[in-house]
Amino acid sequence: MEQIVFDLKNMDLPALAKRVKSGELIIYPTDTVYGVGAVTDKEDALKKIYRAKERTFSSPLIALVSDIKNVEKIAYIDRNKSEIEKLMKFFWPGALTIILRKKESVSPVMVSGGESIGVRMPNHPLALDIIEACGGILATTSANISGEPSPKKYSEVSEEFKKRVEILVDGGVCDLGIESTIIDMREEPLILRHGGVTKEEIEKIIGKF
Repeated sequence: MEQIVFDLKNMDLPALAKRVKSGELIIYPTDTVYGVGAVTDKEDALKKIYRAKERTFSSPLIALVSDIKNVEKIAYIDRNKSEIEKLMKFFWPGALTIILRKKESVSPVMVSGGESIGVRMPNHPLALDIIEACGGILATTSANISGEPSPKKYSEVSEEFKKRVEILVDGGVCDLGIESTIIDMREEPLILRHGGVTKEEIEKIIGKF
C-alpha cells in the first residue's frame, strides 16, 4: 500500500479521486469530525472500513453526499416527503443525518444488511469537493478505531488508524467537533442520536414530534 498525504497546500483532487474510485480508503475532514470514507459501489472497500475500525458489520456506515440531488441515487423519499425536504433545505449542508429507505442498489455491507440508509451533506467546502470528485457519494464513518474518541482535528487521528488507510487529508480542525444528529424519517420522526442539531431546532422546521 502506497500511502499519500494531502493538505490544503498540495491538494490534487483528480489524483485523490482516482485512487478512491479504485477502492482505496480516505481520511478527510468534515464539519463534525474526521471521517474515513470509501466509494459505495465496491464492497471490498466498504469491508476495509470495518476492518480498519475493528468494527462489527452490525453498525452501518452513512452516506455523505456533495449535493441534495445525489440522495435519490441511494434512497427513497416517499414517506414524509415534505418534512424531509424541509430538513434538507434548512439543515443541509450541516450536522443532520437523515435515515431513509435504501434503494436496492446499495450494498448490504454498507447498511449492515438492513433496509435503511443514513444520508448527510456536510457543511465543509473541502469535504464537499472531495465527495464530488469521488462521484458525489462517499460511505463514511468517524476516522477512529472503535472505542477511541472521534477525532476533531487531524492530529487526533491515531497513528495506528492512519497506517490502515491509503489516503490522508490534513484539513486542520473540524468546525463543530461533535458528531451529527441522526433522525429516522421513515415513519414518525425519531431522533436516534443527539449531536450538532437539537430537537428544538428540528421541531421549529417540521413541528413537534
